[in-house]
Amino acid sequence: MPEPPDKIAAIRQIYFGAKPATIERDISRAVAILKSMAGDEERERASVYMEGLAQMRTEWNRRQ
Repeated sequence: MPEPPDKIAAIRQIYFGAKPATIERDISRAVAILKSMAGDEERERASVYMEGLAQMRTEWNRRQ
């Protein structure tokens, strides 16, 4: 899937599209985008989505 120009928007898109079957891949993609961000301010803005992805993974893994 092509990455939107806005990296925050790309991570947000991953967050809202995450599913139990794809969560590991989704987190890997989000981390790669996070690492490509230039500044701490941008990373901080993305942190809410990253934390949400991590929480989803934890909850979904508990159910399996």
